[in-house]
Amino acid sequence: MKVIIDTNGLMIPVQFRVDIFSELKRLGYDELIVPQAVINEIGILIKRYRGENKTAAKVALSLADRCTIVDRTGSADDVILQLALDTGAAVLTNDVGLIERLKEVDVTVVRLRQKNHLDIV
Repeated sequence: MKVIIDTNGLMIPVQFRVDIFSELKRLGYDELIVPQAVINEIGILIKRYRGENKTAAKVALSLADRCTIVDRTGSADDVILQLALDTGAAVLTNDVGLIERLKEVDVTVVRLRQKNHLDIV
């Protein structure tokens, strides 16, 4: 199954010490997709953040290399929503606003639960 990973999803390993790749595999996701819009957003965060958040963003950028990068740019949330609709993929995110938008159009959402594992909501 396919899953699109949002910026904050790629930052989970540093922020919460959760291995998103093994968790996604446990949930049955074997095709990991990251839009170029997310890569661009991470680049902005690396420049803006300091300390642990900057480290999390740098790690997120390196983790994205383990995924299929899809050449779609624009607002990351808009790109993720449209890509999910186009491909039938689920979305890994903790962004409450994006989750609401995804739920409105019946896109499956994967999110961090109890700060120690991923779950489908």
